[in-house]
Amino acid sequence: MSGSMTQATTYTLGETFLRELLRELSEGARRHRFEVAPNPAVGAALLAQGRVLARGFHEFWGGPHAEVNAFHAAQLEGVAQQADTLVVTLEPCSSYGKTPPCVELIRSSGIQRVIVGALDPDPRHRGAGLRSLQESGVEVEFVPNASPLERVAPHFLRWVDVDRVRRPRPWTIAKWAQTRSGQLSPPANVGAGRWISGPESLREVHVLRGRVDAIVTGVTTVLADDPRFSVRPPGDATRPPLRVILDSYLRTPPNGRLFEAPGAGEGAGEIHVLCQAGANAARHVALTEAGARVTGLHASEEDHVALRDVQHWMWERGVRRVLLEAGPQLLSRYLEAGFVDQIRVYTGNVFGGRGDSLAPWLATAKLEERIDREVGDDSVFEAFLPTLD
Repeated sequence: MSGSMTQATTYTLGETFLRELLRELSEGARRHRFEVAPNPAVGAALLAQGRVLARGFHEFWGGPHAEVNAFHAAQLEGVAQQADTLVVTLEPCSSYGKTPPCVELIRSSGIQRVIVGALDPDPRHRGAGLRSLQESGVEVEFVPNASPLERVAPHFLRWVDVDRVRRPRPWTIAKWAQTRSGQLSPPANVGAGRWISGPESLREVHVLRGRVDAIVTGVTTVLADDPRFSVRPPGDATRPPLRVILDSYLRTPPNGRLFEAPGAGEGAGEIHVLCQAGANAARHVALTEAGARVTGLHASEEDHVALRDVQHWMWERGVRRVLLEAGPQLLSRYLEAGFVDQIRVYTGNVFGGRGDSLAPWLATAKLEERIDREVGDDSVFEAFLPTLD
């Protein structure tokens, strides 16, 4: 271990103890990896004289970081003032994002020593957090290879990869429901011909919607389902994401449910319709008058709105995490382009169905970090996808 000893504490911590604690924190952090992505999975612990007082983890994207949650847990137990050391799996952040930088909290806490198991892999920020703490007189220690990001948060390494930084695009989560036979539309006599998954899964989806910057869909889904793409409890309706419709020829109906005012407790974000430049002027006016913002983009060779232009358009507007809720055609286009980073698939207790299936793609897809679980009567799996672009 190495670091500045400008304000040395009065006791030492054995390397074996620290490595075991960092391993435990890393495993706890990994449990939240699909909820925090593209942010890293991070765990933290507050110590007093070598005794662990409290632990905290970064639990969901946009939420408090691990260090904040550790301090909060210590405050709830009434032991925060005893803390002299913070152990964290990744170098504390030093820049503003969805939350303030953690180095500010650490400096104001009076903590004497910070021990980390990994440095920030982003060359734009690597070492900045530790230097900031050292300059404030905090003792800093680094335990090499104690919390390797290749195991704890490989998705974050892809997020800060130089090629991705050079051609930035939002982190995209593709979510769909399928029947047991793989269809994305149920039989006509099931769920009004629309619903495959159960109410427990729908509640999860509303939570997920409240934790993204934008929901993206295609006009085919809008015409078929007349959806809202809003956020309702238990999702956070106070931060509704943008609703982005890919609609080359402006077929979105201006009297659809998308344009209805939010109900009590419901959050509905701005509606953006992305079309091919020069699309029907009268439809453009009608959608604008209904409340949508219409933007013309380049067309792809397949006569669709170019997906890379869509990605760039969202990034320029501060969109960093996207939920793709679409039919099999648009889903397939995103998957083939390599623009999907993460998938969440709900398989309902429904047999048969109509329309296309993504089963052939799933059968050959390279899935990473996969987890399987049950929600009500549905089975769910989540996985990361390797970067193709």
